Amino acid sequence: MLEDRMAAADPIAPKIGQQPGPQTPPAPWPSAYPQGYAVVDVETTGLARDDRIISAAVYQLDAQGEVQDHWYTLVNPQRDPGPVWIHGLTSAVLADAPLFPEIVPELSRRLADRVLVAHNAMFDWSMIAREYARAAATAPVRQRLCTIALSKELRLPLPNHKLESLAAHYGVVQERAHHALDDARVLAEAFRPGLRRAAQENLRLPLMNCQPLTEWSDTPAPRQHAAAPSYRPTSWRPSRKRPACPYPNPGRYEAGGRLVQGMRVAFSGDTSVDRELLEDRAIEAGLHVATSLSRLTSLLVTNDPDARTSKTAKAASYGTVVIDEAAFMQLLQDVEPASSAPASG
Repeated sequence: MLEDRMAAADPIAPKIGQQPGPQTPPAPWPSAYPQGYAVVDVETTGLARDDRIISAAVYQLDAQGEVQDHWYTLVNPQRDPGPVWIHGLTSAVLADAPLFPEIVPELSRRLADRVLVAHNAMFDWSMIAREYARAAATAPVRQRLCTIALSKELRLPLPNHKLESLAAHYGVVQERAHHALDDARVLAEAFRPGLRRAAQENLRLPLMNCQPLTEWSDTPAPRQHAAAPSYRPTSWRPSRKRPACPYPNPGRYEAGGRLVQGMRVAFSGDTSVDRELLEDRAIEAGLHVATSLSRLTSLLVTNDPDARTSKTAKAASYGTVVIDEAAFMQLLQDVEPASSAPASG
């Protein structure tokens, strides 16, 4: 087991079990619920696709939310550590930390056969998946659960979706924000009563499938230079400016037909090819990559069509064709030219 490299200098005592609420799980427990959870938090050098993990923490919970173990490690990113004023991890602190490939065996053991739980889980999963891809390894994660989505399912009266608001709702005291071990502890404490309430109400958990990366890019993305010292937005992916599509929108994609230059394509959920690469391929083929879905959208690409996302819901209401990533990649090989010449200038 990797040692907790911060424990001696900066102890954060795990105090799981002290939060309010029933300590005995309700019966009967929903049989369809997962058999275990890995509550995860990672600190990173930033938000872009070339950013790196600098610390990681995992709390293992059993099927009914009881804590089994916890683990924490620093990670040497082999680059500038980013917003030190937020996470407090300097280059000197990280110099002797293991590289990510060195923590893969231990991290994998703690994630295997469990649902990954995180606050804004898409961000944490995307950073982990990209690090695994760099290490030529596959993360043993098949599903994730976002505690923001769970709080919405439970209709919690929160003022916003920040971790501190969720913690305050359950009376959980945060000792050090943006320290991966403490953030994971706080999230585990807040997740447990939420899980039990969901079980009591026999709610369907908002589980999402995780797609490991098969192709990825470390091409730097444009950096956001915000004045406020905050670096975790509501979505993990930083915005980037795409070139305007030179072709008019020919309308909806017809199932079984060919893509036509100018069609508006939207993506939802995880992709096995790095999302930016997938978008670039679509743009190179003459398609319009849309960030949202409307009546003008020609096609929605998702590997999880049953996920209850705003895009899949809109696609169903508009009658927009939905296909998976593999089918889309096949269609990209034979895109029909636009009927009119591209606009000049």
